[in-house]
Amino acid sequence: MLFFHGLWLTGAESVLLRRRLAEHGWMLRAFPYSSLREPLDSVARRGARYARMLAQRTRAPVHLLGHSLGGIVIYRMFEANFLRPDHLNGDFCRVLFLGSPLQGSQSGREFQRLGPGRMLMGLSGGEELTRPPRKGEERRCWTFRPQLGVIAGNSPIGLGRVLSRLPEPNDGTVALQETEIPGATDRCVVPASHTGLLISPEAARQVVAFLDSGHFEPVMGL
Repeated sequence: MLFFHGLWLTGAESVLLRRRLAEHGWMLRAFPYSSLREPLDSVARRGARYARMLAQRTRAPVHLLGHSLGGIVIYRMFEANFLRPDHLNGDFCRVLFLGSPLQGSQSGREFQRLGPGRMLMGLSGGEELTRPPRKGEERRCWTFRPQLGVIAGNSPIGLGRVLSRLPEPNDGTVALQETEIPGATDRCVVPASHTGLLISPEAARQVVAFLDSGHFEPVMGL
């Protein structure tokens, strides 16, 4: 499985998630990119090449997992046709988004208005997380062949609550409504903050469930 990390993260934050998935027979590899210095399309092109290379090397289905901005990178890979299911060894590939604001980020827009915010959002983040909704613009929809699972958090702990009045419920950085995407195969909400989705045992359990079956299980702790 190939992991795409979020804004400002490096992929190292997925160590605990990697261990938990390994206990169930799943191998997680992090794709390195800089959200500060690299435009979204450049990241998406490189990510697609890496996914194809991994599929050729392993001769096994490659699944994709994106946290926050990482989910938008994966969406762009399919949207721009940089990647097709047949590149990933058939129709067995599954995609998972963890707290990805596919419909834009209110907290990201507020942060960009601050003095250093525009620079700190970077090229990838500045492009996709901060642009305001456009009048008459259609929402992003999942129209691609791989099954898509969406996991969101509802523990409101994070910088986003300081920067803006996020719609309720939220994970402290991203509102639940910002993670919604029509066409998703399944969706669940777990008791975790935005960054906490990477260390939450329940989020890891749901990732395994979706990889194994294409559906989530009843959430524990809600």
